[in-house]
Amino acid sequence: LGRAKLLQTNPEGHQVLVRIVGPGDMFGGVAIAGDAVYPATAEALEACEAMAWSTETLTRLMGRFPRLAINALRVLSDRMRELQERYQELASTRVEQRVAHAVLRLAHQLGRPERGGVLIDMALSRQDLAELTGTTLYTVSRILSAWQAEGLVEAGRTRLLIREGHRLVAVAEDLPLAPAQRRRPAGLRD
Repeated sequence: LGRAKLLQTNPEGHQVLVRIVGPGDMFGGVAIAGDAVYPATAEALEACEAMAWSTETLTRLMGRFPRLAINALRVLSDRMRELQERYQELASTRVEQRVAHAVLRLAHQLGRPERGGVLIDMALSRQDLAELTGTTLYTVSRILSAWQAEGLVEAGRTRLLIREGHRLVAVAEDLPLAPAQRRRPAGLRD
C-alpha cells in the first residue's frame, strides 16, 4: 500500500530521487545478490505498508520456487532497462524532453484516468521532478508553467493532471508539431 520515494545520498550529502514506487512495486531487489546495505533510502509519500524478506529467506524461496526467481529477475531487468533509458535521456535529450519522459513514466506507473486527462495525484514536488530529470527546480517550474499555459497539463502542489497526453508524447519524442500547436518555453537551453 502507498507510495514512496527512493533516494540516494552522495558523499557530500546531496540527495537524488532515483525512483517512485507504488502499490505492488518491488524494491530492494539487490538483496538477491546478497548486498548487506541497500544503496537507497525509501521515504514514504503517504501511509505505506511494505513486505520484506531477509536475503536468506528470499534465497531459500527462490530455490524452492523457480518462478519466483524468474519473476524477480524480470523485475530487475526492467529496472536496469529503465535506468539505461534514463541515462540515455540525460546524455542526449533536451531538458524539456527529459521532463516530459519523466511525467509520462509517472503517469504510466501511478496515474489514473480522470475526466479531462490522466491524474498523477501524489505529493511530488517540482524539486522531486528536477531530481528525476537531472535539472533544476527553476527549469522544471518554467517548463510546467509553459505547459500549463499551453493546456498540456494542470499543475498543483500535490497533483499533476495531464490534459494533452498526445502532445506531451510529441514533446518527449521531439516530434514536430504545427506552430499553432506548440511553442517552446521561453529561455530554455539544451
